[in-house]
Amino acid sequence: VVRTVQPVLEDQAPEDEEAAVSLGASDWTVFRRILFPAIWPALMTGVALSFTRSLGEFGAVIFIAGNMPYVSEVTSLMIFVRLQEFDHAAASAIASVVLMASLVLLLSINLWQARYLRRLHGR
Repeated sequence: VVRTVQPVLEDQAPEDEEAAVSLGASDWTVFRRILFPAIWPALMTGVALSFTRSLGEFGAVIFIAGNMPYVSEVTSLMIFVRLQEFDHAAASAIASVVLMASLVLLLSINLWQARYLRRLHGR
C-alpha cells in the first residue's frame, strides 16, 4: 500500500495545502478535501494488490495464527493439503473459488477505475 500511495503524495503540490490553510481550513479539512481524494485511487490499488498477494500467502498466516482446521486454515493451504491427499477434485474446486473471487475483484477495480477516470476528466 505504501508503494502505491507514496508517489502520489510526493507529486502532490504543497501549494494546494498552503492555499487551503491560508483560507482558514483546518488540518482535517485539508486532509479530507485535498489529500484524501488524491490518494484514494492509489490507496484502493494498494489494498487490492495486498489482498491478491494474501490469497497465495500461507507461511506467514500459519506462523502467526496457527493451522487449526476450519478455524484458521487459509485457502492456499487447503489446496496444498488436498493435493497432498490426491483429492484433485476438491483442490480444483477450492482453486476455482479463489480464481473467481480474484476475477470479480479485478473486474470491480477496472470498472471503478474507468468510472473514476470518466468523472475526473468530465466525460
